[in-house]
Amino acid sequence: MNPNPTGSASATAEAGVWADVLVRRRLLHAAVRAPDGQWLVQHAPDGPVQVLPRPTDVVELAAAVQHRIRSMRTRNR
Repeated sequence: MNPNPTGSASATAEAGVWADVLVRRRLLHAAVRAPDGQWLVQHAPDGPVQVLPRPTDVVELAAAVQHRIRSMRTRNR
């Protein structure tokens, strides 16, 4: 039985770091890894919970957030 069915240990660790950063920076309300390896993400306290099936989905979400922030900074210059 694979203890990490949704990705490698390094991908899971990277997703965990990004999830922590996004929550600490208040770019997400919550990001929690479920026992089955999926990630539960909530953008706002009263918002719906989004299910991300793989650790790489969390990393992609972080990249999208970074892109959005950089795009907003560029427009405001």
